[in-house]
Amino acid sequence: MTQDSFDVIVLGGGPGGYVAAIRAAQLGMKTAVVEREHLGGICLNWGCIPTKALLRSAEIYHNVQHAGEFGISVQGASFDLQAIVKRSRQVAKRLSGGVAHLLKKNKVTVIDGFGQLAGKGRLRVSRDGAAERMLTAKHIVLATGARARSLPGLEGDGKLVWTYKEAMLPDALPKSLLVIGSGAIGIEFASFYHTLGVDVTVVEVMDRILPVEDAEISALAEKAFRKQGMKIMTGATVKALDKGADHVTAIVEGKDGKSTALTVDRVILAIGITGNVENIGLENTAVQVDRGHVVIDEYCRTAEPGVYAIGDLAGPPWLAHKASHEGILCIEKIAGVPDLHPMDTKNIPGCTYCMPQIASVGMTEEAAKKAGHKVRVGRFPYVGNGKAIALGETEGLIKTVFDAKTGELLGAHMIGAEVTELIQGYTIAKTLETTEAELMHTVFAHPTLSEMMHESVLDAYGRAIHF
Repeated sequence: MTQDSFDVIVLGGGPGGYVAAIRAAQLGMKTAVVEREHLGGICLNWGCIPTKALLRSAEIYHNVQHAGEFGISVQGASFDLQAIVKRSRQVAKRLSGGVAHLLKKNKVTVIDGFGQLAGKGRLRVSRDGAAERMLTAKHIVLATGARARSLPGLEGDGKLVWTYKEAMLPDALPKSLLVIGSGAIGIEFASFYHTLGVDVTVVEVMDRILPVEDAEISALAEKAFRKQGMKIMTGATVKALDKGADHVTAIVEGKDGKSTALTVDRVILAIGITGNVENIGLENTAVQVDRGHVVIDEYCRTAEPGVYAIGDLAGPPWLAHKASHEGILCIEKIAGVPDLHPMDTKNIPGCTYCMPQIASVGMTEEAAKKAGHKVRVGRFPYVGNGKAIALGETEGLIKTVFDAKTGELLGAHMIGAEVTELIQGYTIAKTLETTEAELMHTVFAHPTLSEMMHESVLDAYGRAIHF
């Protein structure tokens, strides 16, 4: 085996890993990234980016179908599923190549292979099961990501029962589809397939869909999905999947204890993820693993000196932007950058790119009350906004939660057109520790959807103008 020495080695080239490597190189450290499959990781190749490409195609098809509402006549609109899938793969490929360019530009060494910790400051790299190189570094950052979780009896088989990978590469559209799990992944796939005409049923074990979102937003989302024709079963558990030649019968137990047999063409599993902690050499280290994820401190340090963990491997929230920020925070701590602050997860936005879109940051109204806050809540509906009416997007709500005593913005929750872009305004406000006073005195451009953000703040204090 050849041996190479670096200041920092990053195991995994996803949105946390490649960003950490670039930042380390910027700070003058000799850096290597070890990646076994695709630069960009799951997010870029099989998650965030290609799913948004699929959803964009579905959105355009939806808009064409409703073109008559805007005075435009379109006859015989149809879609080519394989062309839609091909475009999503091309988008992912283009961005993966872009990551390779960025790493090269920053003089980061990229090593193709499977990495394992092999003693203090050592990482063994193998290809096709054969050890090839031994890398050494004072600092090793684990960024191996996560994979789809399965439960006994609910395992994916790649044909009838899909994980996110198969769901992104369909040979043909199923006529009917069961989505198990109503988090962001499940709801996005449900929205994509339903928009293209598939009969979709969503089963969620909790008492409402999108359970991490504010209850009011979840209720509005469920109402919108049902109105579109999607079937939703909450407080329900899939007990078994009975596979036929080209169909699956799911036994679904409701909250009343009664079971229903539901036969569909395909099933998508969207029941969470678990960290890729296996076979990376953790066994002979002090690294601790809790429920499938590596335990870290506020600066991404594990219990093993010189070993760090970031991104999905290190636990929730399981978001690419959280992984990227952790990567930078971790590297800057290693480099001794002054005045660093630990990441506050309450300032991390979450987005779901279904129709209608959903976005949030900070505490829900219920969580704020449970934390002991006396709250002021503001709301503003899309139907009261001129730009929303002009766009033909009148379904939606902007909700803000403030501490009644201090005016601190505790949380913001949105459903409607383009809220995944709008949420960043509130995220910046939270990061800057803005109160209602600064938000009230901020001038929002007219006519824009963002005016609703202003009006929601005003409403929390009984000062809304336009509703």
